[in-house]
Amino acid sequence: KKPLALGGYFPRESRSPPSSLPPPPRNSRLNSMATEAQAQWVLTATGRSPTNIAVIKYWGKRDEALILPVNDSISVTLDPDHLSATTTVAASPAFPSDRMWLNGKEIALSGGRFQSCLREIRKRARDVEDEKRGIKIKKEDWEKLHVHIASYNNFPTAAGLASSAAGFACLVFTLGKLMNVNEDYGELSSIARQGSGSACRSIYGGFVKWCMGKSDDGSDSMAVQLVDESHWDDLVIIIAVVSSKQKETSSTSGMRDTVETSPLLQYRAQTVVPGRILKMEEAIKNRDFESFARLTCADSNQFHAVCLDTSPPIFYMNDTSHRIISLVEKWNHSEGTPQVAYTFDAGPNAVLIARNRKTAALLLQRLLYCFPPQENNLDSYMVGDKSILSSAGVQSLADIEALPPPPEMKTPTQKFKGDVSYFICSRPGAGPKVLTEERHTLIDSATGLAKGV
Repeated sequence: KKPLALGGYFPRESRSPPSSLPPPPRNSRLNSMATEAQAQWVLTATGRSPTNIAVIKYWGKRDEALILPVNDSISVTLDPDHLSATTTVAASPAFPSDRMWLNGKEIALSGGRFQSCLREIRKRARDVEDEKRGIKIKKEDWEKLHVHIASYNNFPTAAGLASSAAGFACLVFTLGKLMNVNEDYGELSSIARQGSGSACRSIYGGFVKWCMGKSDDGSDSMAVQLVDESHWDDLVIIIAVVSSKQKETSSTSGMRDTVETSPLLQYRAQTVVPGRILKMEEAIKNRDFESFARLTCADSNQFHAVCLDTSPPIFYMNDTSHRIISLVEKWNHSEGTPQVAYTFDAGPNAVLIARNRKTAALLLQRLLYCFPPQENNLDSYMVGDKSILSSAGVQSLADIEALPPPPEMKTPTQKFKGDVSYFICSRPGAGPKVLTEERHTLIDSATGLAKGV
């Protein structure tokens, strides 16, 4: 699915840049904030941040305002080529207020979470100088400069694929670049956490641990990288997008209800998770797929059990989610050792982690057999790393129809055409990076507005 051009609502009178003014005297050109003429410049930075999928889940806050969790969590960062947010931030003396566009639509920036991230980055801003353009910004000037932000996700928003994690990580990372903030990734992760808890883990690639911390002010609640993306590069991740619709119960309100009503959550956070974290760190370090898979599946299932233990109960998975679990469990059982791990965040979409490419190809055959595409378009049914289709021996719809039933299914299984919207094939990926090419920029440097209609 190719990203659409970023559009948005632009008032008609703001479509064109302010009228030109005569250049200031040469000796005052560096005093950018001192002359009206300098109000013409727009300084931009663009970055891309990946999403992440937790294998030991974060669910429940001990402090709502600071977004401090009730337990540690561990995630895998996904390849940003397949699942990421791209954000351009711009600053100019000509901007009368802060503004933001998400996926082409202007949204309010008044939310406390956005404001927390902006405040914390502005606090750490340093001097910036662009000699070529005659722009000089002193660190104290950043408090007076307004910003425009345009962000685009290349995957569904609010459907349980951690879009807010990618978005807030990208916002903090890119604001940091624009404002020349010192590159302390631990501190950046702590700021991203104040936008969306799991965003702190998207500041790094590979496998990442969010340490819950003990301090009341949240200063020690931040992410650390366990291993980078090259450590366990055999893994292949296939996501079954069961629904790209926005979920009925947001993660924020769901967590709040769980903390207030679920006795199981307290047991999970205090008794179960600490031991699982240690075992998961060991499994990742040793590339022990059997232990990794068992822990991942068990923790996903307990997370959803906690959701059911909430009053009123929260249902994030649906019948298709359950069928995918059954498919994986039967196959793992028939092989005697786990071939694939499954995990579901707050939504029905399945994240399936295969031990290697050969196993991923066998998994894809099973998935395509049970969930053939509704439309006659194989190209849009598999996005991300499409070469996995060739590895699975599938080049056409006829190849899907010819797939034999998986041997572990004793009786021919009903097929559920159309129950999966599409698949994404990915792998462990790197953390955020700066994008320098003009084609990636989402804000027009002449007008300071989001590019679009």
